[in-house]
Amino acid sequence: MSDAKKNLLLFFDRPTEPCFMQKGENKSIFQLPDNYYPEKYRSTSNTIADRFGSDATQTIPIRNISLPNLSLPMQLPYNSQFSLWVPKHKEMATKLIDIFIGMRDVEDLQSLCSYCQLRINPYLFNYCLSVAILHREDTKGLNIPTFAETFPDKFMDPKVFRKAREVSTVVPSGNRQMPVVIPQNYTASEWDQEQRVAYFREDIGLNLHHWHWHLVYPFDSADRTIVAKDRRGELFYYMHQQIVARYTTERFCNKLGAPRRFSNFREPIEEGYFPKLDSQVASRAWPPRFAGSTIRDIDRPVDQIRVDVAQLETWRDRFLDAIDKMSVMLKNGRRVPLDEETGIDMLGNMMESSILSPNRDFYGDLHNMGHVFISYSHDPDHRNLEQFGVMGDSATAMRDPVFYRWHAYVDDLFQLYKNKLPPYTTDKLDFPGVRVASVSVESSGGPNVFRTQWEQSTVELGRGLDFTPRGSVLARFTHLTHDDFTYVIEVNNTSGAALMGTVRLFLAPAVDGAGAPLAFADQRRLMIELDKFTQALPAGSSTVRRRSAQSSVTIPYERTFRRQAARPGEPGAAPAADFDFCGCGWPHHMLLPKGAPDGFPVVLFAMISNWAEDRVEQDTAGTCTDAASYCGLRDRRYPDRRAMGFPFDRPAPAASLADFLTPNMSVRDCSIRFSDAVRQRQQG
Repeated sequence: MSDAKKNLLLFFDRPTEPCFMQKGENKSIFQLPDNYYPEKYRSTSNTIADRFGSDATQTIPIRNISLPNLSLPMQLPYNSQFSLWVPKHKEMATKLIDIFIGMRDVEDLQSLCSYCQLRINPYLFNYCLSVAILHREDTKGLNIPTFAETFPDKFMDPKVFRKAREVSTVVPSGNRQMPVVIPQNYTASEWDQEQRVAYFREDIGLNLHHWHWHLVYPFDSADRTIVAKDRRGELFYYMHQQIVARYTTERFCNKLGAPRRFSNFREPIEEGYFPKLDSQVASRAWPPRFAGSTIRDIDRPVDQIRVDVAQLETWRDRFLDAIDKMSVMLKNGRRVPLDEETGIDMLGNMMESSILSPNRDFYGDLHNMGHVFISYSHDPDHRNLEQFGVMGDSATAMRDPVFYRWHAYVDDLFQLYKNKLPPYTTDKLDFPGVRVASVSVESSGGPNVFRTQWEQSTVELGRGLDFTPRGSVLARFTHLTHDDFTYVIEVNNTSGAALMGTVRLFLAPAVDGAGAPLAFADQRRLMIELDKFTQALPAGSSTVRRRSAQSSVTIPYERTFRRQAARPGEPGAAPAADFDFCGCGWPHHMLLPKGAPDGFPVVLFAMISNWAEDRVEQDTAGTCTDAASYCGLRDRRYPDRRAMGFPFDRPAPAASLADFLTPNMSVRDCSIRFSDAVRQRQQG
């Protein structure tokens, strides 16, 4: 890997410290041309260079290049918040990403970054550089630091940073063995019933997943190929549908009802949310939303937003009309049908309003502006000079209970389309000659019993503690986890020849929050994908065993919370494969719902479909494939021809899950038993 390529990662280190200060473990400094220094430092540039360069171990000379026009991205104040969903911010980000991607080579990109890092809003700069690194041919494969390391303020109680700064100032680097403890459930008291599921909403890994998904799937760019990824709109639908299904199941485990849909934009939002987060860049506390708040017309000249709630309703009604007519209006007035194959993809691009939307002006920006309206409900006209709330940022939105109410409603709209599709016929579901005799689970809890508990792990804060002494500072946080388990599937192939199948594993709650059995129509929509893999099926009877850690949905702990200091090849480092950058994926520690102390009843579903009908012909060598279910494959087609969520993505005439089954399917009643104990994660 070229030095210039690796040097780009230094811009993620202590993001608000000027890049002429020492960066990274090797005390690297960028040697800037005089005209790159901001006005406030220019008269003392030589003194500054001498001060920080005297004990630097690496000096990186910066080319003095002809700089592009940066006037648009520089309109966002340095100490402001940044939101992908605010239209003006989105416009700035699109411009800066295009500039970064358009740089001639890595050295020129490095030069431009050194100029921008001193002037452009750190959140905007970090996002745009991350997208550019992911999509430039000459920077693919770089291990971008996890966002929680660069901007830990978006993920944890600000009290942690006061303690961390004390540790970094008082304790010499190398002796900082005692992690700072991040409190659990610190945003509300137990009197608030929503706090029962705070462990899910405020999980660092989940919020990182949501941030990273939107990093991998930007919705605007002058280069259409960056946005136009295979089945991108369908993936937007499916990833968020799975979030809602998982959250609903967590609520049932905690004796709560399903999230109420935020379908009436005029009614008060019953739940309040007080995030207890500080923005280190904006030097402000994230604003709360009080219980009973309503979304109101937005008129904020500072953000160049002026939009009425009625506009949101108009976009919603047009979306509903497209589903009702099963066709979409193009800009030229012609209508194109929403067919079975591509309809959901088109609707997903309309809902998120990416540049792939067939008629963005007409169908608008329903999903994104829903986030924006809610995030400004506390100060829609900027009279209090407040910035947006947590719903305005993809790294923090999942913390808020209303996120799930909004997305449950968005999913209802998608389901209206799915409900108009014909149910799958037996020939679409069955795999002639293949019979799944049984599915079961082996685990530490006994046969067909999943075990969950709390676990304490550590995350590195040193990279994000700007203007403090250098060195590692660890923080310890508590999160849900589960014991490893193994699926055991008994298969009988009566075709007389070896076959290839696709094994599809799902899990769904058997009862609701009140303990009442779920109707199949409801259970179907709560099917959580656990795994999907290709399997050789020899003639006759065989047993398929699959470890939970191999899930196609999740990424391992090391990738969600990897410590950048422990790189492959260094003492104590994990194998290089553990650090392959495929940062998009559901965190493995959240693979299973929490369950209940006396066991929460769930049903495990296994299906083996015909790989010959599922397969997508493509070369996936060298491609991250282990979290493809929710994230797809980088620069490849989605690795399954079936609809996402198949076979549960359409309504079925069956009265029960048992009635739905074909011979190539099997179910098993299981239980998730939660232990309110805390174990320490063994750090690799």
